[in-house]
Amino acid sequence: MSMIQVQEARDKILSKIKVKGVEKVSLDQALGRVLAEDVISEVNNPPLDNSAMDGYALIAEDIASATPETPIQLEVVEEIAAGYSAKGALKSGQAMRIMTGAPIPTGANAVLMQEDTDKDGTFILAKDRADLEENIRKAGEDVQKGETVIKKGVTLSPAHIGMMAVVGRSQVAVGQRPTVSILSTGDEILELDQKPEGPQIYNSNGHMLAAQIRSAGGIPVYLGIAKDTEKDLMEKFEWALQSDIVVSSGGVSVGDYDLVKASLEKMGQEMLFWKVAMKPGKPLAFGRIGDKPIFGLPGNPVSSFVSFEQFVRPSLKKVMGCSDLAHPTVQAKLTRTIHKKPGRLHFLSAIVSSSDGEYTVTPAGEQGSGVLKSAANANGLLIFPLEEAEIKEGEQVAVQLLDINNPQSL
Repeated sequence: MSMIQVQEARDKILSKIKVKGVEKVSLDQALGRVLAEDVISEVNNPPLDNSAMDGYALIAEDIASATPETPIQLEVVEEIAAGYSAKGALKSGQAMRIMTGAPIPTGANAVLMQEDTDKDGTFILAKDRADLEENIRKAGEDVQKGETVIKKGVTLSPAHIGMMAVVGRSQVAVGQRPTVSILSTGDEILELDQKPEGPQIYNSNGHMLAAQIRSAGGIPVYLGIAKDTEKDLMEKFEWALQSDIVVSSGGVSVGDYDLVKASLEKMGQEMLFWKVAMKPGKPLAFGRIGDKPIFGLPGNPVSSFVSFEQFVRPSLKKVMGCSDLAHPTVQAKLTRTIHKKPGRLHFLSAIVSSSDGEYTVTPAGEQGSGVLKSAANANGLLIFPLEEAEIKEGEQVAVQLLDINNPQSL
């Protein structure tokens, strides 16, 4: 099976991914979930014209000639607090004390802020004029009844939660979260509470993938480590197939002990591809057993990390019904010249900065597939095009912005 390009691989994967389903959750459980319905307001917000500040509701024409030197006297006939309405209508020559958010009384057409008045017993002295509707927030100014305030497919943020509360939604339909089995492979890797000897290393990929899955909205199911035998791999994969999606790490290159691909083929996997023209992450397998998507990610930690971001994360988003599957990509000015051999698309761990709406990007240290420290310090992936060998300092490059180092709690 020949090596395929990144976009072709992504398209092949996404063509096999299906939306899981919908469930209702309370508003307090909706953060980070993917909205499965348009949210349409059944109310105006604000419901009534109201005051934008503490001051005095009055008739603008009454104080049209007011100045600090020639203030105009108005009788204060009532006080209106937020959440309450005036008992009567306002008449010429009168004012009503009004608090921020309180409804504008009948007859008033402006609010004069408190700082432009002096108190004189039951009267005020207006020291400035007011324009019609000055300091008045109109009914429906924020949201109008029948308006779509959030569209289906959005990943819900704290501001979205607040917006749904504004329109009185206590429950909302969201995409169901997929369960994702994680299986690490290799005789050389250990669980974190074991003591390494000689060439043995800790299972960083398993825990990193669990975190990536959780940050993408999925539910990780950690299955531990499979030894480099077909028997152990096939037993572990049988358990893994109880989840919606399977992600394994390691065992997908061409080494004598890289048995993941062979084991899955014996279990009936339909293999779509297993090599992608990218670096890091060339040895990447994708197939299905029945309707279960199976990702075989490389064992090197940066390769595993980058492969997940390019292929698994968009798949999890599609499963949940997300309308935007890709990381946001921006153009940024490169701070130093970089080189590579043509023939593969490179993803470089990078540090992105912005100032006055312009981005700059710097590769984040060493870029080896085993140097996870650079990825840990990065907030972006610099995309070095397939056939290019050099990008010079000062040139514009495409950069994927990663927000996954500060995930929302799910």
